[in-house]
Parts: sequence; C-alpha cells; structure tokens
Amino acid sequence: MLDSINDFIISESDALWLYPLLFSVCIIDGFFPPVPSETVLVTLGSLGGATGEPYLWAVIPVAALGAVIGDNIAYSIGKFVGTDRWAWMRKPKTAAAFAWARRALDERGPVIIVTARFIPVGRIAVNITAGATGYPRRVFFPLTVVAGLIWASYSALMGHFVGSWFESQPLLGAVISICVAVVVGFIVDKLMQRFQARKRPAADEDAQSEESTH
Repeated sequence: MLDSINDFIISESDALWLYPLLFSVCIIDGFFPPVPSETVLVTLGSLGGATGEPYLWAVIPVAALGAVIGDNIAYSIGKFVGTDRWAWMRKPKTAAAFAWARRALDERGPVIIVTARFIPVGRIAVNITAGATGYPRRVFFPLTVVAGLIWASYSALMGHFVGSWFESQPLLGAVISICVAVVVGFIVDKLMQRFQARKRPAADEDAQSEESTH
C-alpha cells in the first residue's frame, strides 16, 4: 500500500497543477486559518528533496507571492470590517488574539508582522488588526514581502533537506517534514507568548511612572 502511494506521489511530482494549488492555498491561508499552507509548502519542499521535483526555485517565489497577497487581504478585511463585526471574531480566544496583536503592534510593529507569519492564527490576528487600527499600508506591505520570502524559504528548504534523506520514501519524508514544521511553529508561538508576557509588566511600569510624573 505504501509503495503504491509513494509511486503515485513520485509520478505526480512534476505536475504543473501543483504550483497553482500552492499559490491558491497560500493566499487563502492568509485570512482563513483552516487552510494548511505550511503543510502543502513543506510537503512540496520535501517532495522536491526526494525526487528533484517540484523545483525549489519555483516553489519558494510562488508560495511567497501567495503569502503576501493573503496577508494583505487580511489587512484589507481589518480595514473595512474591523475586528468584531462577525461572530467568530468575538469568540474569547479570537478576541484575545486580537488584543494580543493590538498590543504587539503598538510595541514592536515591524518585528511582530514578520515573526507572526510563522504562527498560523497569530498572523491573521496581526494582519487584520493592522488594517483595523490604521497601521500604515506603506510600511505594512514591504514587511509582508520580507515575511513571505523568509517564511517560504524556511518552510520549503526545511522540507527539501528532510525529504532528501528519504529519496525512496517521499511519503515518509513529507510526514516527518510536517511534524518538524509543527514542532518549530509551536516553539515559535510559545517563545512569542513568553516574550510578550515579559514585556507587558515592563510596559505597565513605564506607563505608571509616566502617570506619576504628570
């Protein structure tokens, strides 16, 4: 069974439809988190490492361009819709994500826009909040280009190198690559939360000291 799946994967590795699929998934994932762009990107990178196709030099720019478009669509949603119009936006966890994004943008906007690209729900919260709060588009757009390129290069290259260790078993290589990507994403998320938690008391102390001087 696994041999049949591996044979099918290898036979489809040079299919042209993989590129528009990747492009579409990366766009949609920019504002609709259930679509797993990381999974598709890492899988294609792993497949390229195992079989030589799809080509890494094409996968990275296609994914990056899709990510940039998706992130800017999320920005536009925030600009024209806000962060509380729809019911899913008012759910406790979602509202907390928006609140976190608002604080993060105020404290370190450029850094959070780039690093949030690696956190599926976090990037959507940050990008929608950026639009809703009037974060300058002229600053936001080039940051999404940088973020998209770094994210696409990292994800595809990681999959590529892991996949190259499993040339005869591309399915296994893809599964392992996805697991590594999930673990890394989880670590980045936790580090961002811890960094944010440490920054908040310092910011509160600064605000209190400013109030006491007036």
